[in-house]
Amino acid sequence: MRRVALIYNPASGQQSARHRTAIDKALAVLHAAGVQAEALQTDAPGSAGALAEEAMRRGCDTILACGGDGTVHEVLQSLVGTTVALGVVPLGTANALAANLGLRSSPAKAVRQLLHAAPVRTSVGHISYRDSTGAPQSRYFTVAAGVGADALFLSRLDPGLKRRFGYLLYLVEGFRVWATHSFPLFDAAFVERASSEPRVEEISQLLAVRIRDFGGVLHNLAPGASLHKDDLRLVAFKTRSRLQYSRFLLAVMFGRQTFKRNIELLDAVSVECRARDDSSPRVFAEADGELLGDLPVRIEIVPQAVTLLIPLNARP
Repeated sequence: MRRVALIYNPASGQQSARHRTAIDKALAVLHAAGVQAEALQTDAPGSAGALAEEAMRRGCDTILACGGDGTVHEVLQSLVGTTVALGVVPLGTANALAANLGLRSSPAKAVRQLLHAAPVRTSVGHISYRDSTGAPQSRYFTVAAGVGADALFLSRLDPGLKRRFGYLLYLVEGFRVWATHSFPLFDAAFVERASSEPRVEEISQLLAVRIRDFGGVLHNLAPGASLHKDDLRLVAFKTRSRLQYSRFLLAVMFGRQTFKRNIELLDAVSVECRARDDSSPRVFAEADGELLGDLPVRIEIVPQAVTLLIPLNARP
């Protein structure tokens, strides 16, 4: 780590007025360690990726994404396939990747950890989908991708209210989706690691998970998931029952979830999701907490795609 760009989102989280102070302290840590570093502020959704590309053109060997999972997600799109290292500094409402890497403290303390972190070539997820105009698009992800109710939940979050109320808004909107959503079924064709033939199931929600620990109430949502693995840990809900959904989520909160016929846990190298017919309700897709589009969706793994800074004591 010799030349660093710290890209931060001033609107991320609930205490954005304090962000510049936190960024200045993080920069001071880097400068004290003899690292040439600068802070670059995003000015619009999607601008973090452009800032990362500009920093790489100027010779930066490391990009620190300072914000929530959304900021990390934007930066990731520009770093896949390069040798530039990605570091994560928590400063947002949702910091699942940072929590998984053991980076739960202030930006300055997180940067101190990253100074001694190991650069590890890591596989990432890749999701192809259809955007609001019907055009095919794709994104990379590090935390998780989802198809179904979780993406519908994200479509209902107002960014302004999210900054103001944080996790309280998550709880309110989550309950609203649970109480009003019909959980329509769609077809999912899984290609498991042990078989080359797809297995097709009718499901109402799919989660493709890449991290071991989400932090917060979800914690260990998909046991066995890991950034070190070259596959997807899938949670497939083969039910429309609100009761089964609520029972499962409560069990996750207490670390007691079990997986049976209606809610299955499996490893796969890819999965394709399609509407059952032309009259099926619209089903949304998301990745790393960012709403993307809708069906058809394909999710797969890109091996050894990005260099991630992993703190020495992390268990990702």
